[in-house]
Formats: sequence, C-alpha cells, structure tokens
Amino acid sequence: MARSKRRGRPPGSKNKKTAGKSVAAMDVAQLRAHIDGLRNMLAKKVSEQRAYFEGQLAQLGGYMSKKTAAAKAVAPRNGRSGKRAKAKPKYQSKRDKSVRWSGRGMTPIWMRDEMKGTKLKKEDFLIK
Repeated sequence: MARSKRRGRPPGSKNKKTAGKSVAAMDVAQLRAHIDGLRNMLAKKVSEQRAYFEGQLAQLGGYMSKKTAAAKAVAPRNGRSGKRAKAKPKYQSKRDKSVRWSGRGMTPIWMRDEMKGTKLKKEDFLIK
C-alpha cells in the first residue's frame, strides 16, 4: 500500500497561524482597534506604492499626476492640435470635370474605371 504525502507545512515549522487564535480571543473593542490599525497600515502602504508608481510613470513621460498637471498647463505647447484643413484636389476626371480627388487614400472608382482599357495613368489626371 502506497503512502500519500502530507500536504501543507511539515510538523514543527515556524510559520504557524497564531493570528487566528489571538483574534478569536479578542473582545469587540479590541477587534475594532485591530481593524482600524490594519486599515491605517493598508492606506499607508497604498499611498507609498502609488507615489512610487507615479514617480516611475513620470520618468517615462507618459503620465502626469495631479501635481504635475498644473505645471504642464502653464508650459507652452509645441505640437499642432485640431483637425487638418481639407486637402485641395490634385486629380480631375477626364469625362466629368466636376469630379475631383485630393490624392489621399485609395484610388477612386471613377479613376480606375477611366484608366481601365486605356493607356491613361494617374499622372494624366493631374489638374494643371
């Protein structure tokens, strides 16, 4: 018959659960004080970690905390913002002069249809 291994800590290990026994022996006032102490410690650790990670992200330059947001609002902006102006047309249909294309994006269907079966190229549709 095979013996099964025991799970958990081996007998006599030092990290025993004594917190459960001491909490069970506390009265209500002691438990509330213990819980308040744990909450304060948790809040302190969370604020320490938050400060650490905000510092790390600030070094990367992609994140601003509330303190640095005000400083950046005062600093001058370098880039362009807003929408681009509408592109001026570069190409015009040979058949219908009112149909135009700016040259951005995919080749329009009207241009493909006019080039099909002919020797016309994209340069032939340029507006002069």
